[in-house]
Amino acid sequence: MLKIIPLQKKNHLNSKYDIIIIGGGAAGFFTAINIVEKNPNLKVAIFERGKSVLEKVRISGGGRCNVTHACFVPNDLVKFYPRGERELKGPFNQFCSGDTIEWFEKHGVELKIEDDGRMFPVSNSSQTIIDCFQEAVKKLKIDVLTNHSVQELYKTETHWKVTTTQEVFTCEKIVMASGSNPKMWELLQNLGHSVIEPVPSLFTFNIKDPRIKDLMGLSAVASVKVKKSKLEASGPLLITHWGMSGPGILRLSAWGARELAEKKYQFAIQVNWLNETTFDEVLDLLKDIKEENAKKLVSKYAHFELPKRLWENLVKAAGISEEIKWADINKKQLNSLIEQLTNGEFHVNGKSTFKEEFVTAGGIDLKEVNFKTMESKILPNVYFAGEILNIDAITGGFNFQNAWTGGFIVAENIVK
Repeated sequence: MLKIIPLQKKNHLNSKYDIIIIGGGAAGFFTAINIVEKNPNLKVAIFERGKSVLEKVRISGGGRCNVTHACFVPNDLVKFYPRGERELKGPFNQFCSGDTIEWFEKHGVELKIEDDGRMFPVSNSSQTIIDCFQEAVKKLKIDVLTNHSVQELYKTETHWKVTTTQEVFTCEKIVMASGSNPKMWELLQNLGHSVIEPVPSLFTFNIKDPRIKDLMGLSAVASVKVKKSKLEASGPLLITHWGMSGPGILRLSAWGARELAEKKYQFAIQVNWLNETTFDEVLDLLKDIKEENAKKLVSKYAHFELPKRLWENLVKAAGISEEIKWADINKKQLNSLIEQLTNGEFHVNGKSTFKEEFVTAGGIDLKEVNFKTMESKILPNVYFAGEILNIDAITGGFNFQNAWTGGFIVAENIVK
């Protein structure tokens, strides 16, 4: 009779590493690879609490992975970060978007620039980035331990002790690359760090309004202002079945993360569907349109390159019936139409998570980090990379660039 012997779990009890990296995401992998490439003698492990790694990389950019952005001047690049602008100037002078492109090319991944400046693998697949990282850690003999949720960090006189759900480890240095993980923030707070309370940074607006009802998928380049606020942004605005999304809305949500949280996501926005075209400019244009199209119905043909159904709804909202021709439109109706086009007011009632870019504003207080080395000012031999810090950006590859830059600097200084 065949005897089945159960597989024995590999025992790492009291395993010693030179460096333990907590977090199996973009920042964690990039840091680990750079450390061992600079010093192959170092024993490095990546701890991931879940059963799989690089999950955010997998789904980012609609499954294509928006690796970085084609903005190559550090002083310009920092302007895309609502939190972290001042602190990132130095780091971006050490490792910027151009360095990211070069790094990936050296590792066999060619990137391409799209019209809006976003950069993706030529393959159009995030799997290319995942394979690149997985092959590198295998080649460099970096241990990747999944299902290892860190429970405790303890500093002895000579080393750090890291207790996970499975085992106990020791190391000389720790890299915190655990992203927006409340448990890790709490753990670091208990060790003396301050944490800025997290709030969502990238989210879409829930809006129920007859002007955008049943227009899911339509888009226009628009400018949007939050009423009774200084918040404003412009860019492509996408109508969804729950309200509004698109780069313009996400940009507004990032810059207004804290202010909109304080409003409990109940506020009014003013939408200029013609981007930054003014009331008077539109008035002049409509006078010409009225003259040239006198016998045509106002609602029949869309103008200003707006989607036809959106145009029809805005004309209706201006109190202009379907039978009215341009020749018959009066001054009051004309002004009402311009108001709908350039200053339409919509009430936002709540938010929805933008699935591809779940980003948080909040994290480790930046005053407690040395941005020349990315080392903690509170805890010696503890370093930070990625979203665990109170740094976040708008969409477009900027959050990943922060991860690459932080990871590179950590590696440089750990190896020193």
